[in-house]
Amino acid sequence: MTVSDRHSVVSVNWWEAEPHRFARDQAEVTARFPDLRWVAEDSGRWEGRLPMWPVDRPQPPGLTELLGGRGMTVVIVYRQAYPMVAPRIYPVDPRPEPLECTQHRWHVLGDGSLCLFQTETAWTPNDSIGDLIVKAAAWRVEYALVKAGAIDGMTLNGIVSDSSHDAVITRTAVPVSSGSPTNSVVGAP
Repeated sequence: MTVSDRHSVVSVNWWEAEPHRFARDQAEVTARFPDLRWVAEDSGRWEGRLPMWPVDRPQPPGLTELLGGRGMTVVIVYRQAYPMVAPRIYPVDPRPEPLECTQHRWHVLGDGSLCLFQTETAWTPNDSIGDLIVKAAAWRVEYALVKAGAIDGMTLNGIVSDSSHDAVITRTAVPVSSGSPTNSVVGAP
């Protein structure tokens, strides 16, 4: 054996090092988010469309109009240190504008990924990838409300655990004119 043989590094993907966690994530994501597909390239990722309302309470009237009838398209990128570090979730459609990646009110990091934690230590290795994806889907709803001018910025706790903006969704998406709702999307031409 040469010196270089002893010092060669064998690369192991996180899902090979953490097969139980990989199985848990696969089962959870495929059951809760059937429109996401797994891509085993680099450190792995999920790609696809999230549901409009994955929250465990009734969908507010007007949500479909507010979101244009579809959830957000994302790429969920794992890092080799997973599950010690959370995956990064990048919105593809809608994609935040560059200026929105520099202002705290949008909860988007400088690289374009979503800021879904108040602190970096908020994620633990036992946390659910599904719960993180739910937060991303809910981010999409708040993003639409901020874009429409209905709220000034993303909320601290998010709409997953706070129903206070459910009525705002309805008022924003289904404007009342002469006492009758319209089917127009806020901001639509």
